Amino acid sequence: MSFCLSLSHADALPAGPLPQNQQADSRLPAAHSHAEHRTVDAKDRPPVSAERSRPSADNVRRSKLSVNSKAALAASCDTTLFTTRSGSALVEAVRTSTADCINSLFSLRGTDAQRAFNETQMRSVADGLRSYAASYNGTNSSGVLQLILFLRAGYYVQYNDSASVGTYGSTLKSALRGALDTLYANGSIFGVSDANGEVLAESVILIDSSTENARYAWVVKRLLDSYTSSWNSSYYMKVAVNNTFTVLWRGHQNADYQALVKSDLSLQTAVSNFANRNWGLIGTTESYLVSNAAKELSRFLQYPTIISTTRPQVQALMNRGGLGTSSQAIWVGLADMTDYYDPGQCNTYGSCNWKPRAEAAVLPLKQVCSPSLTLRAQSMTAAELNATCTSVINEEAYFHNKLQTNRTPVANDNNSSLELVVFDSSSDYQDYAGALFGIDTNNGGMYIEGNPAQAGNVPRFYAYEAEWVKPSFEVWNLNHEYTHYLDGRFDMYGDFGANMTTPTVWWVEGLAEHVSYCYRNVRYSNALTEAGTYRYALSTLFDTTYDNADQTRVYNWGYLAVSFMLEKHRADVTTLLGLYRKGDWTGARNLLKSTIGTRYDAEFRTWLGSVGTTGVNCGSTPAQQAPVASFKTSVSGLTVGFTDTSTDADGTIASRVWSFGDGSSSTAANPSKTYAAPGNYTVKLTVTDNSKLSTTTTQVVSVSNPTSQAPVASFKVGTTGLTAYFTDTSTDADGTIASRLWDFGDGSTSTYTNPAKTYAASGIYTVKLKVTDNSGLSTTTSQSVSVSGTVPSTCPTRTDSMSNGCVRTGLAGAAGDLLYYFIYVDKPNVQLSISTSGGTGNADLYVNTQGWASPTSHNYRSTNSGNAETVVVQVYTPGYVYLTVSGKTAFSGLNLSTKY
Repeated sequence: MSFCLSLSHADALPAGPLPQNQQADSRLPAAHSHAEHRTVDAKDRPPVSAERSRPSADNVRRSKLSVNSKAALAASCDTTLFTTRSGSALVEAVRTSTADCINSLFSLRGTDAQRAFNETQMRSVADGLRSYAASYNGTNSSGVLQLILFLRAGYYVQYNDSASVGTYGSTLKSALRGALDTLYANGSIFGVSDANGEVLAESVILIDSSTENARYAWVVKRLLDSYTSSWNSSYYMKVAVNNTFTVLWRGHQNADYQALVKSDLSLQTAVSNFANRNWGLIGTTESYLVSNAAKELSRFLQYPTIISTTRPQVQALMNRGGLGTSSQAIWVGLADMTDYYDPGQCNTYGSCNWKPRAEAAVLPLKQVCSPSLTLRAQSMTAAELNATCTSVINEEAYFHNKLQTNRTPVANDNNSSLELVVFDSSSDYQDYAGALFGIDTNNGGMYIEGNPAQAGNVPRFYAYEAEWVKPSFEVWNLNHEYTHYLDGRFDMYGDFGANMTTPTVWWVEGLAEHVSYCYRNVRYSNALTEAGTYRYALSTLFDTTYDNADQTRVYNWGYLAVSFMLEKHRADVTTLLGLYRKGDWTGARNLLKSTIGTRYDAEFRTWLGSVGTTGVNCGSTPAQQAPVASFKTSVSGLTVGFTDTSTDADGTIASRVWSFGDGSSSTAANPSKTYAAPGNYTVKLTVTDNSKLSTTTTQVVSVSNPTSQAPVASFKVGTTGLTAYFTDTSTDADGTIASRLWDFGDGSTSTYTNPAKTYAASGIYTVKLKVTDNSGLSTTTSQSVSVSGTVPSTCPTRTDSMSNGCVRTGLAGAAGDLLYYFIYVDKPNVQLSISTSGGTGNADLYVNTQGWASPTSHNYRSTNSGNAETVVVQVYTPGYVYLTVSGKTAFSGLNLSTKY
């Protein structure tokens, strides 16, 4: 489950057009904190947008809305010009319009979409583009840009609403090819200027929109070969050359493109040359061009017939850098791509075990902010780490007070802790987060909730520092997005699909804005200015979705709607949250649309008239309560163990200072202290909470000289077949058993308290137990243990469960069948080997460390011909691994084994 800061199109489009001057978008579900997370494979992650070469708060924030929500542009655009005109009149209306107006057409659906973008209309505009392309002079003086944008919008709308628009056939294809052939035959289109770059950039995306990637591969090569550093002064020329990587990326989905690149290596050679020739851009604002080129080169590894050429080209790029070098980001991206497209070749690329190595290099900082929050960062000072922790910890207390949650999560939500991962900039986020964590990064950050109902699940929020405000320090969207986490855990039942059963965006985004601004005590100027327009009625805002709203309505007006309801109608909010927390979406919708309906619209309008001056009433913040200091002690001789039992009703204990009464001190949570001499000592504990309030408590502790006694070693044993079960019954009169060493009489040993031992053969074995106490004194005892029987099966009784050494035999299935298994690996830092063998037919093996594996959801795979498949998984911490046998064809007599 994920919350993506980019509200983008759902699912990857084979060749869908993109918004104006955008290279690619993430096409992941738009969601708040309870959205389903689907790992984005390397093949589905698009090239990085050229937008990162001019980062700003506006650029990042505006990416949060999809093309479908650009409806605001239509306010100044008469769409009837395009739905009621045809032929030359339509062409004239398009080319004399504005680019913003044409961009608004991406949101057309239904009858308007059919009237604007049916094949006849599209052919007319394509013919018009052909006419004006012949005389194109390197500027947009004739409206060529608008004609290109209209065609892109048509392809986009037709892809998303083909039922309304109808199909596109050979007539349009021929007209479009004629238009682009004419445009690219005009030398002016390849001139280097910002005016031409804007038109050129859009035309390159039109290549991809119309799936003509193969036909115009020569244009891609020309732009890659022509690029020099002189282009860098023109933003749109950089966009144009960067857009070629989108043509390369999605071209692999087209059969004619696949045939071309397998028979003509000049395209991949151009990509390789571009990456090598421009290696010096690494570390500049144009480094994304090299990164995109390197990744697009590696996609050619998917073709076995040309891999002998591609592999050395990719290897050469990886050899130019590595972890800890200036080209680290390129290396990490290529390690990810080669792992996907050329599995099992890590020794070739020097990338074995690349992911944990890269994660350690990229995110070296870790700070435990509280029992429920861990911060990992790429680069922060100690003050910045502490400031980030303090910000969200204090916000949590603020949230619970405001929303009256009683700190009780919604049912089936076990996400008691959160990991916050912060990259050093938006560029670093795009360079690393996709490769390391399998997420899309063409957005402003992402919250991955996982499955909140699964015990042990750890949600993560991926963010980055706002480089455009440096040297000031800010984690972009930190408080807004942390509110999404809290809202999802304490207010909204279930996952994203359930949450969005009815329109809840006004609450989800409005609350995040309200809490973020009110908690920080910052005036939301944009929203308060917007209030004076009286643009929306409250009842209309209750209908807000990510598809029908623009950024202003989602954020500014969501903030205004939630602020109004909290200030003026708190009882209704309490009722609404009661329904949201139960997952009663129908009941909540009835409350908003029927019980409330338009009843508050007039009051809301009056409130809007004053709020611009008075500001939002954020409500009084309850006075912070000081913590309650307390501790327990455990005395053994001169040693005292201290356990902090302090509490804080409205926050968390941030720090502790112990004074042991002999001049020594500690800041540990639960320290141990050994005194130099017996006596009575006054111990003082001072605890400080996250609001910097402190309390002190004292106790008198008495210690005396110990007279240590050796422990008494003893154990019990029971047997079943060849397995003996041992129970340590040793005691220590004046201390504790610190360690144990079992010798099972067959050369094997154990240090567990109560181990089990399965012998290889029947017999009588002398078993010894040596115990050592906390004073270092030891005692040994022994017993003779008799076992008999045969070696038990190593496979669990549950038929879909595997274990160490388990071999399942005689597996069979039809083509397309999926046989699901899982194994719990109970040891850290081991290599789990999963293999299939024997039998007939062809079965493939898929493995996932996050959930059930399938051909579309996996971390590892082995898809050789026949049934000989092996996957090796490096397991760093104990946990479940999921494996699935997939029938490529029918198979039978298959063996499945696991061992570590």
